[in-house]
Amino acid sequence: MQHRQLLLRLGLFLCSLVLGVALSLSLGGAHPSYAQTASTTAQLQSQIDNTNAQIKDLQAQIAQLQSQLNSTTAQKQTLQNAINALNLNIQKLQKSISLTQAQIKQKDSQISQINTTIATTTDAIGQTQTEVANSLRQLEALDQEPLLMMLLGGGTISSFFDEASALESVRSDLENKIEDLSSLKTNLKSSETAVQAQKSQLSSYQQTLTQQQQGLSVTKDSQTKLLTQTKNQESAYQQQIAEKRAEEAKFENDLLDFQSKLNLTFSASSLPATGQGALAWPLKGVYNAACPAPKGYVSCITQYFGNTDFATANPQIYSGHGHSGLDLAASPGTPVYAAREGVVLGTGNTDLTCPGASFGKWVFIKHDNGLSTLYAHLSSQVVAKGDTVTTGQLIGYSDTTGYATGPHLHFGVYASAGSEIASFASSGCPGKIYTMPVADLSAYLNPLSYLPVN
Repeated sequence: MQHRQLLLRLGLFLCSLVLGVALSLSLGGAHPSYAQTASTTAQLQSQIDNTNAQIKDLQAQIAQLQSQLNSTTAQKQTLQNAINALNLNIQKLQKSISLTQAQIKQKDSQISQINTTIATTTDAIGQTQTEVANSLRQLEALDQEPLLMMLLGGGTISSFFDEASALESVRSDLENKIEDLSSLKTNLKSSETAVQAQKSQLSSYQQTLTQQQQGLSVTKDSQTKLLTQTKNQESAYQQQIAEKRAEEAKFENDLLDFQSKLNLTFSASSLPATGQGALAWPLKGVYNAACPAPKGYVSCITQYFGNTDFATANPQIYSGHGHSGLDLAASPGTPVYAAREGVVLGTGNTDLTCPGASFGKWVFIKHDNGLSTLYAHLSSQVVAKGDTVTTGQLIGYSDTTGYATGPHLHFGVYASAGSEIASFASSGCPGKIYTMPVADLSAYLNPLSYLPVN
């Protein structure tokens, strides 16, 4: 009798365990039949396969457009090339948005596939619960009949123990099945959570791409105005470039005069060791050499730091002191990222003081390693003074604001102790005041000394 009661208690425990698992897995609705489940799974897999093919095709198209963009970037600066590059980049962004939408659709299908599997598992648990209930009824019926009455009715002790042994085997099988189903439930829930997280990331990426496209639309309008102003004449376009260079020369003289009066001193020992990757690239996919960029890269160096060929050929612009940063090819609307964690010391727009003369829209970040970084010629900033940023955090989008005769990002690196945000007068636009990052001439550092080599 004690043996039968033990089996009965174990059976009751298993029944409650199965019921709990079944309830926790329940999706709150009727579960599809196995035939319907198989059909749904096949349809979802077909959708996933079709989406995968679409994704591969879009990736190939984007790569081809990027190759054309790299080629256009390396061509001579002309009005038509500027328009061609802009149009190519708009096409690339449109394809990128389509790609992201396809990837989101793919994740939706995968999530639906997982939910279908969960529903199927719930059905299986329900069947197991029924089997346990049947076994419990057998145990309970057995327990209600005393051993003496069973023997008088023609039964044998051997048949009783045979039945008990069979029920013990059922108990063991059900225990194993419950463990398997519980493990499957955990894995499925984990997979669903992971796919939902990926979908959330892709939705965020799609939002970023949409913002880029909006930025490009603004830039395209600007280019359309340029065509109207120049009446589509190359000579008029080149004249505008010459005028911007003249404004930049006045700005550089103003800046040099102001910086020569600064008393910002610093010790070289406060700087991190060079060549250690103290900073990350502010753009994705940078080829750390002169343009054009090889296949697989989306950016490259259009002007180095120091006495470059351009700086030497245009001493009236850089006042004989060379280029103060690193110029990276960046189509309008390209995301710009913080090169290291730090605090935003300020943001601004020099075009409000003197259009086309200096940095345009800029962000200046002070880091924890004795360095500060400048990001200039942006279309917009998404951080503000006082914000704490992390390495790789989005801080803005590139454009051609300020002195930029073509779309690019000006990336400057400064010794923090030798730099600050200050205000000084503009001679190019009398009566106006610049407010922007300034530094002692020795505090301008070569960005390549601190960036990783790829």
